[in-house]
Amino acid sequence: METRNGATLFRGLVVNIEQMEVRVGAKGWHTYQIVRHPGGVGVLPLHDDGTVTLIRQLRPAAGAFMLELPAGRLEPGEDPAQCGLRELAEETGLAAAGLETLGLIHTSPGVFDEIVHLYLATGLTQGEADPEAYEEIETVRLPLAEAVQMALDGRISDGKTITALFRAERRGP
Repeated sequence: METRNGATLFRGLVVNIEQMEVRVGAKGWHTYQIVRHPGGVGVLPLHDDGTVTLIRQLRPAAGAFMLELPAGRLEPGEDPAQCGLRELAEETGLAAAGLETLGLIHTSPGVFDEIVHLYLATGLTQGEADPEAYEEIETVRLPLAEAVQMALDGRISDGKTITALFRAERRGP
């Protein structure tokens, strides 16, 4: 990708916004703005009985409480699997004996450079949750099949959660 005239328009707590011109083949140079994000991790906890634990929390950008998998932002240089285990414990109190990759997603590649790494957590044991000061989290445990149905009918609308649910269901027992 060939770029020119790049500049940072905004530096924030979580994201930066950059503007640049990008050469688009024979169509020439066009201005793009990109939201730079350090990336994140989402973990779908799958219990031995076939249920999953999701969390319900306020998402101010969506203006609603949303049902989604435990997730969080990567620290600079942090291993995604370690981040996932940390976020799982903080948000749900769960510890996992096993962590299997469910791949990654680009959340909105037309605007963001954010990549979210997805994992399936198994061999779960319950401990005490320790959410961040700004998080008010309710855990919700339900059958995987019910969560997938909620993703299909729109009751779950978070992209990372939908992807993890579908990928976990397709992987089989």
